[in-house]
Amino acid sequence: MSMGDLQRAEQQDEHPDDPTAGLPPTAWAVLGLLSFPGERTGYELKKWADSSLRFFYWSPAISQIYSELRRLEARGYATSRRSGPDEPRTKRAYTITAEGRAALDHWAGPGHDPGAPVLKHPLLLRVWLGHLSEPERLRTLVHEHIARTRAELTEVREALARAEGVEAWGHPQIALRWSERRLVGEVEQAEAMLGDLAGLGEAAGREEL
Repeated sequence: MSMGDLQRAEQQDEHPDDPTAGLPPTAWAVLGLLSFPGERTGYELKKWADSSLRFFYWSPAISQIYSELRRLEARGYATSRRSGPDEPRTKRAYTITAEGRAALDHWAGPGHDPGAPVLKHPLLLRVWLGHLSEPERLRTLVHEHIARTRAELTEVREALARAEGVEAWGHPQIALRWSERRLVGEVEQAEAMLGDLAGLGEAAGREEL
């Protein structure tokens, strides 16, 4: 047993009546994916996470998804079944259980502070260290970031189009619309940053004169 597993087990022992004790956020994200109608394989969960979850949270690696599925199944929060012999490839599909749905409702409900958003912006870290870089290199990084963000914005809008009219995906659509607005704002912020960098260059030029 790893140190992390030992700590989670100790936390569960300390709070035996708390169904949320001892599970990391990734487990709840995977269980959340299972809470929508139908059963899904780990591969299908990964695809859905890539097309929805990653736009506002993150998308776990396929190895993490299978690890959390095993943990959830051991808890009784998920159940699985193997495909029949008529399938060309053996697959294991997972479904949330009543206990898992109750635990997820408890975790997502009031009384559990979700915490503050964590922002890790690699481009801003490089701009912060801009005194060590050439101005043109910084501008190139910002332009690349704008192009990448616009591509991601296109993916979000495609995901929204796929979810349109699907009643069970009403709340995911709200999250995706938030992601759309965030990405639009990210492009605007990056374009404003180009102006800030240009102004910094002009000020430096005047000082040299």
